[in-house]
Amino acid sequence: MTPKIPKAPSVKTFDDDGDFKGASDVDSGTLRAFVVAVIYANIAVLLVALGPMLWYFEGWSRVGPLLLAGGLVAGIRTYQTYRAWDRSRDEREDDDASGTEAGKDDSDPDDSASDESPPNDTRDPTSPEA
Repeated sequence: MTPKIPKAPSVKTFDDDGDFKGASDVDSGTLRAFVVAVIYANIAVLLVALGPMLWYFEGWSRVGPLLLAGGLVAGIRTYQTYRAWDRSRDEREDDDASGTEAGKDDSDPDDSASDESPPNDTRDPTSPEA
């Protein structure tokens, strides 16, 4: 006479087997940049918070500022990692765009004949021999 106990629905997790096969959908450069940026960001948050507290509350006037500076450097590295990933993604998109438009040539053949290029001068203008 007791009611039936409902069964919880199954949930598909990201890592069923423990070998991260689901991560294969992500570009390896993107995955690497993400993991590195997360590690740097966590270090930055920890050290930027811990450094001033040790400096103020414990009076550690040498360790506190060093931890704060280390946290700021980790924050800068987080930003640099993101910018490097963003630039590589933009370059990849530019390469893809130029690759699809390689067959198209919109230039006028008469324009290329009128272009005069300067002679190739390989001497260094700052050298005394120039």
